[in-house]
Amino acid sequence: MIKKTAIAISGGIDSLFAAYLLKNQGHEVTGIHFITGYEDNINLISCENNQYIRKIIELAKQIDIKIEIIDCKKEFKTIVVNYFTQTYKAGKTPNPCLVCNSSIKFGTVLDFAKNLGCTSLATGHYAGKFLGEDGLFHLLKGTDTKKDQSYFLSFLTQKQLSCALFPLYGFSKKIVSKLAEEKGLRSVVQKESQDICFIKGTNYGEFLIKENGFKPRPGTIVDTTGKIIGSHRGIHLFTVGQRRGINCPAPKPYYVIRIDSDANCVIVGSKDDLLMNHCRVATINWIVKPITSPVKVQTRIRYRNKAVPSILFPESDNCATLQFESPQSAITPGQCAVFYIGEEVLGGGFIEYA
Repeated sequence: MIKKTAIAISGGIDSLFAAYLLKNQGHEVTGIHFITGYEDNINLISCENNQYIRKIIELAKQIDIKIEIIDCKKEFKTIVVNYFTQTYKAGKTPNPCLVCNSSIKFGTVLDFAKNLGCTSLATGHYAGKFLGEDGLFHLLKGTDTKKDQSYFLSFLTQKQLSCALFPLYGFSKKIVSKLAEEKGLRSVVQKESQDICFIKGTNYGEFLIKENGFKPRPGTIVDTTGKIIGSHRGIHLFTVGQRRGINCPAPKPYYVIRIDSDANCVIVGSKDDLLMNHCRVATINWIVKPITSPVKVQTRIRYRNKAVPSILFPESDNCATLQFESPQSAITPGQCAVFYIGEEVLGGGFIEYA
């Protein structure tokens, strides 16, 4: 029986090559491209004369698959952008990609794929999964350690993983690029995005100010003793570990140590003040089953950080305390801590404080 499979097509080479692999494996493949509302010159997605839409359609023609365009502007704004704005407003640092994957790609887009009659949704993520003897789906790191994207999938549920396919598991980015070139596949994205996809031609501060209901409040900058040493134009302009933009002269550079949203205050200190032995994590999504007793894990506190040895002490209500084997720098509230044992992802949650 031919498998009817959808794949989220972004315009990049990874999802295009993943679609190529699926088709060669005998799947009946349908590409789905979702509109966030933050693309350049997008007005009516039904208009095939739109240059951006034409590029996506031409992309799918390279491997002879049909493409569906879905309007996710409302959901993307409500779920992802509002989360991004409110998190900065609270003095924390958001991670919109994690929220987008669990709520938009494997939420809105997956539902759309099912309505098309597809049983699975594939993506171009460098990650893997398998069905264990326990009858549960397990999420795995990508085999390319430099490109592993399992961190961004740690909020997926069992129901979502049951429908997920990751065709690039076992491939490295280098090999994908090489094979895609040999097959004559060309992306419509000239350069891979290394930043937030919905912020273009501006910075975070300017973007946030334009959001409805977001009003920056000037406040004070204090050192670790509580002494006022400067002022700021809004806590949304700072994140833990930041050095630039503090503008308080001192013999040694200051770093943002903590942000107090209640007092509208930025606390700064030395680089050594950034080192912490533990942090608390809340709203944890356990992928297989909740951890109920202390366990040794590897924890990644940011996507670009390496996973480090730590002990996870579970608490009630899907919360936990992490004790690190060695002090970690710039543990940032609002970012996500993702836990691993070997190659498997146990789950992940939001860092509350360090």
